[in-house]
Amino acid sequence: MKLLEDKVILVTGASRGIGRGIAKVLAGHGAGIAFTYLSSPEKGAELENELSTVGVKVKGYRSDASDFGAAEKLISDIMADFGKIDAVVNNAGITRDNLLMRMSEDQFDEVIKANLKSAFNVTKAVIKPMLKARAGSIINMSSIVGVKGNAGQANYAASKAGMIGLTKSVALELGSRNIRCNAIAPGFIETEMTASLGEEVVKGWNEAIPLKRPGTVDDVANLVLFLASDMSGYITGQVIHVDGGLVT
Repeated sequence: MKLLEDKVILVTGASRGIGRGIAKVLAGHGAGIAFTYLSSPEKGAELENELSTVGVKVKGYRSDASDFGAAEKLISDIMADFGKIDAVVNNAGITRDNLLMRMSEDQFDEVIKANLKSAFNVTKAVIKPMLKARAGSIINMSSIVGVKGNAGQANYAASKAGMIGLTKSVALELGSRNIRCNAIAPGFIETEMTASLGEEVVKGWNEAIPLKRPGTVDDVANLVLFLASDMSGYITGQVIHVDGGLVT
């Protein structure tokens, strides 16, 4: 059974990692996919070609979600191309890790802009057509780091904690219009980024996780699938952890 038949979903930052996995799972369940990429047009074109073989409409947009005007244009372009937007996954983000005493102002500002401001920009732009449709699901990718903090990631933790506050506020503002907003807080997820970590680092993570294994991209994508579908129609304002029990 395809849970997203006839739906159109925007996934920001989908050229690699978790975003890419999310786009693939959603397309596999029948959703038309609009996605953004920024620094890797080759990977954007590759994903567009891959998803097209699934039999759904798909289009990639080279767009910077952290730019307010670019986010407005993105939503306008998607509406022109697809006619509607049923759900948004605010996934775009970066890391610029450093200890606070060594962290530059630019490192802090860059992460807040890319991770948190981008979600504000896209959400503000997309609620206009969602309000008109009186329906929609907004899914924000936070992190367990935004819940518990992490040494060397003050900027990233602040951005992801801010995402949680944004999620809860949007849920309260838009619930009466049948627009839902939830956040996902992944833990240690296997991606290209984590593949570069040393064996001892990965072993330490696994020992700390009650399920004794890292998460997969599909573990996150399957939750996005649920929140984007009508099966989660009475769920809003929630922060759901996908972390194997690491944060309880």
